[in-house]
Amino acid sequence: MELGLALALAGAALATFLSGMGSAKGVGIVGEAASGVVAEDPSKFGQTLLLQALPATQGIYGLLIAFLVLLKVGAVGGDPQIEITVMKGLYIFLACLPIAFVGYFSAIRQGRVAAAGVGIVAKRPEEVSKAMIYAAMVETYAVLALLVSFLMLNGIN
Repeated sequence: MELGLALALAGAALATFLSGMGSAKGVGIVGEAASGVVAEDPSKFGQTLLLQALPATQGIYGLLIAFLVLLKVGAVGGDPQIEITVMKGLYIFLACLPIAFVGYFSAIRQGRVAAAGVGIVAKRPEEVSKAMIYAAMVETYAVLALLVSFLMLNGIN
């Protein structure tokens, strides 16, 4: 395997691994908090599940960028023999970094905010939308990182 292709695939892997690990951790944090609330009041399952789902999106964003990389290098639906220079591979690798790192950290932070939102649901379930807004504010930065990674990838010829 040539170095350029290896760099591109490493970027795709990093985007998937880091954002996925962050999402897994964030979802786990919320799940721990939600389990205690649901043990006391099972009727709050739906509200806490909505909060738990929020940190999962960063993993999806990383997977999306990885899939776009695989399409770009011809590993999926294309010619796997396509020539990827070292510089092009490096550009692709660098384009994956925003969603990889911001996805990782924002998913964990979003999990913490959503876990605090579970506390809101425990005491005032009618305020679940406010808890979701707090958690969604953290999501903004993951969306911005996704956009930057996407634009950088699209700018590589």
